[in-house]
Amino acid sequence: MAVIDSKAVMSSVELGELATGQRLTAPVYTFEGHDKQAASVYIQANVHGAEVQGNAVIYQLMRLLENYTIAGDIHCVPLANPLGINQKSGEFTLGRFDPITGINWNREYFDHSPVVADIATWYQAHQQLTNNELFDAFRGQLLTSCQTRLAQPWGVSTGHRLALTLQSMAHKADIVLDLHTGPKSAKHLYCPEYDMADARWFSIPYALVIPNEFGGAMDEAAFYPWWQLQQYCASIGRNFNVPVSAFTLELASQERIDLVDAKQDALGILAYLSHRGVIKEHVAPKVMSRWGCYLADYKKLHAPRAGMVEYCAAVGKPLAAGQNLVNLLRLDQYGSEYALTAVSLPCDCVPILHFASASVHQGTELYKVMTNVFSL
Repeated sequence: MAVIDSKAVMSSVELGELATGQRLTAPVYTFEGHDKQAASVYIQANVHGAEVQGNAVIYQLMRLLENYTIAGDIHCVPLANPLGINQKSGEFTLGRFDPITGINWNREYFDHSPVVADIATWYQAHQQLTNNELFDAFRGQLLTSCQTRLAQPWGVSTGHRLALTLQSMAHKADIVLDLHTGPKSAKHLYCPEYDMADARWFSIPYALVIPNEFGGAMDEAAFYPWWQLQQYCASIGRNFNVPVSAFTLELASQERIDLVDAKQDALGILAYLSHRGVIKEHVAPKVMSRWGCYLADYKKLHAPRAGMVEYCAAVGKPLAAGQNLVNLLRLDQYGSEYALTAVSLPCDCVPILHFASASVHQGTELYKVMTNVFSL
């Protein structure tokens, strides 16, 4: 291991092998905390190949952490998907989907359904434990399930192996932050409903409140089993807060590195870590308006017709009902009413992201917008 400074130590994690035998690895930077009772943290970036800004945020965060008193262990994994990062075509990175299976890299995580489906039986075998002992045992069960899956005699796919390896690292932490970006996007984050209040610590104006359930992504893989444990225990009169927090941070647009902007997001993460006692010093959150909507109110606009698209609505800016989102240009129908078509929505919304290309097929997802927005 190479010592980076007095606090951070660099190692690596093996994520798979190429056909020619080279090992795929990602760097791991560890800040060891001095308080074993403090929450531990796992942060990863660049699971999708083109979504590189999270690496810059980790860089800026590590530089900041060198000047703070670290209570809880912090593990940072930038460049978390080397196969996706290196999947290039000309000047563009294609690494959103596993090229072997076509599955989204961020939907390969392991579903612990057998554990959570029979949580009552598992609890009965561990009910005599204190809360901390119970949490340690449950964490051990999740890790064992991941390792059993990796070791199954039929093997696992390339993408699933990478996801299980990252997920195993995340299961060891109390706080999981997965750093992403959109195509052309405003900053936003995904937070579970039970943790909605803590979205106010990050330097991010918009929050999507997701159901407390598993949908395949890293944040859900991290928190959902713990939510199920907490709910079952509450149903029999044993009450405690959900022991694990997990957020996905969407840090604006892909194929972009902005170190100044990255420092602002790193400061937001630092404020959250301060709030959770991971660092000893107080870091105040950025003063800003923050807005949320429930995932059910996060809507997709699909292209009603094919054509060339002018994206008219700015991301992150409220848009009134009837105002223009896009213009669809069809030069093959020049001279008719279909040559230029304006597309709007019948409700107020906040456009959050839009498709990157100006050339679209019919049915292409043009925009994602927040509706029924409320103040956080």
